[in-house]
Amino acid sequence: MNKLATAVAAAVLAGSFGTALAADVAAGKAKFAVCAGCHGPTGAGNEALKYPKLSGRDAEYVKTQLHAFKSGTRDNATMKAMTAGLNEADIENVAAYIATLK
Repeated sequence: MNKLATAVAAAVLAGSFGTALAADVAAGKAKFAVCAGCHGPTGAGNEALKYPKLSGRDAEYVKTQLHAFKSGTRDNATMKAMTAGLNEADIENVAAYIATLK
């Protein structure tokens, strides 16, 4: 009986976790409009101004970097300010959108 309860609980948690973190690419595109000011509308970046290319990056990489900027573990005053207002859903959505940029 205990194994059955554990299996059911794990299935429920796995299902709700996946649903809670489902990214909304359209919402990410809307949030990315601010990012496009420096990184370009297609995420191509601007090498001359030292704004890195984002297109071609996978969502997990982008999420890791956004969290690092937001927490201050990656030191960049501009990006810390840009990420300060992002919640977890925003980060998921922006990362999902950037992952679509080839």
